[in-house]
Amino acid sequence: MKFDQIITDLKKKIYHSLYLLAGEEAFFIDEISNFIETNVLDEGEKEFNQTIVYGKDTDVASIIGYAKRFPMMANYQVVIVKEAQSIKNLGELIPYIEQPLKSTLLVICYKYKKIDKRKALVKKVDKHGVFFESNKLYENKIPEWISQQLIKNNYTIQPKAAVILTEFLGTDLSKVSNEINKLMINLPTGSEITPDHIEDNIGISKDFNVFELQGALGKKDIYKANQIINYFASNQKDNPLVKVIGILFSFFSKILIYHYLRDKSRNSVASVLSINPFFVQDYQVAARNYSAGKLACIISSLKEYDLKSKGVNNASATDGELMKELVFKILH
Repeated sequence: MKFDQIITDLKKKIYHSLYLLAGEEAFFIDEISNFIETNVLDEGEKEFNQTIVYGKDTDVASIIGYAKRFPMMANYQVVIVKEAQSIKNLGELIPYIEQPLKSTLLVICYKYKKIDKRKALVKKVDKHGVFFESNKLYENKIPEWISQQLIKNNYTIQPKAAVILTEFLGTDLSKVSNEINKLMINLPTGSEITPDHIEDNIGISKDFNVFELQGALGKKDIYKANQIINYFASNQKDNPLVKVIGILFSFFSKILIYHYLRDKSRNSVASVLSINPFFVQDYQVAARNYSAGKLACIISSLKEYDLKSKGVNNASATDGELMKELVFKILH
């Protein structure tokens, strides 16, 4: 079952006896389990009917014991098993899963790694309850996810602002969600979030970030590119070289792909490069400024400076000095 459907059902008080929430992305697992923990029972019912245990502190026999109890002065009892990946013999839950107590919501949170969907445990839960697989989102999907989260709360965000947030915060959805909430607290409902709002409320510079560096390099704006890279060199903690190289590698690789596309229409380019159509023009401009041959040299330089940042063929240059050298090589 999908995340949105599970949350929708829970809000409608459509409950299932079994929930197996598993996968590498902890955010969605926490959102579902926290919703159940907070909303299924009222405060008076929780004292006798809600049990929360951790995998390293419990075992299957204890979990079954909790799950088989009947609720006291309530319609349901809730048993949440957090960090269930620490339990080695989860398969021993199968006899209970085949005949679960309908008045119990047993929630198993198996986080930070994939679970083998071929196992009988998963198949049984999928048959008798809810199995949710929580996959990591790729970085190119994060801006869209940010936009969707804001739309649900009656906000919108400019594509550029969503990209700035993504590049600064990465793929940690818990961290991204916290910053989105900060924006919603500080801005009126219905606002369109801009790079200025990001800078004012989160502290990410709208002018000196990797996205702006990428744009300046694409346009071959030497003055602006050097302004940004000098700022990065003075603020290496917030702009680590390894992160800058990774983002630029993705950018210039996509420009190289663009050169060889037969269909260079806006929507086709956006689909192939996995970018928002809003940014296609940036790649068109960059492709005019960099030949395929030059791009191959740039990608080689990025790999070279990635190694130098790790100490290979580099005796004394700092990351700040390496950044400046790299940008010079890209532009000239």
